[in-house]
Amino acid sequence: MSGKTAVVTGATRGCGRAIAVELGRLGATVYVAGRTTRESASPLGRPETIEETAELVAAAGGTGVPVRCDFTSVSDVDSLRARLDHVDVLVDDVWGGDRFIEWDKPYWAASLGKALAMVHNAVDTHLIALHRLLPLVVSRPGGLVVEVTDGDNDDYVGPTIGYHVAKSAIRAIGRGLGVELAKYGGTGLAVTPGFLRSEMMLELFGVTERNWRDAVGADAPPDFAISETPSYLGRGVAALATDPDVSRFAGRTIGSWSLMRTYGFTDSDGTRPDWGRWMTVVREQGLDPASVDPAPFR
Repeated sequence: MSGKTAVVTGATRGCGRAIAVELGRLGATVYVAGRTTRESASPLGRPETIEETAELVAAAGGTGVPVRCDFTSVSDVDSLRARLDHVDVLVDDVWGGDRFIEWDKPYWAASLGKALAMVHNAVDTHLIALHRLLPLVVSRPGGLVVEVTDGDNDDYVGPTIGYHVAKSAIRAIGRGLGVELAKYGGTGLAVTPGFLRSEMMLELFGVTERNWRDAVGADAPPDFAISETPSYLGRGVAALATDPDVSRFAGRTIGSWSLMRTYGFTDSDGTRPDWGRWMTVVREQGLDPASVDPAPFR
């Protein structure tokens, strides 16, 4: 991807950061967009910054350009757009909804304000980014837009109706992009990780990437044994970005596990977690995950 320009929204941490790094590993110039800088934290109060992500992109072999951007603000996105001539790859990974999830309440007993804020942070941001940045993607044929969601189908898995609406909407956007971008020689689709070992998830279970297996069956559910690092999806998106036949996936939502089967990459630890197969063989069959050996699924 030398000479190519990528924009990754929500690139401060998690999948956004990993995708930016993997695109940088291919030589791309990556505009790393998010809210948290070394001078100013987002309402999430996380320590990761866009500057750190840009440095990781550079260390991987690309050019990282940190841009503070709140994607709920049209003017912020306009300022980002003004810095760009064109965009070869746009990865839309804004989320910011974790603090609005109420895990143990039915929708009608939970806060309406939090549900609406979740959808605003998770869906409106994508629509704003696309409205302003898609003209730069379609200015040349061959552009790729990747929406990042949770889950590869619209079955309801919770934890709340607001969350389900937010993630389903991103899949719907991916389907729409598949149709609309094809008219201009581009490709649009959505992707999803499996059980993600993000920075926040590791903290939640009181482990690090080095000893994460200690949490399986303790603070974490047994499914955590099939978890994956953000780099897994990052490598999948990098493979899509360099696939000359990527248009065959237009409009689809593809799991990291399906990307692994297609392109043959591994996670950063050399494993190949197959969350899709775990769900089919274990969860959908009603088996007790704690009684199943995870090794064949990695």
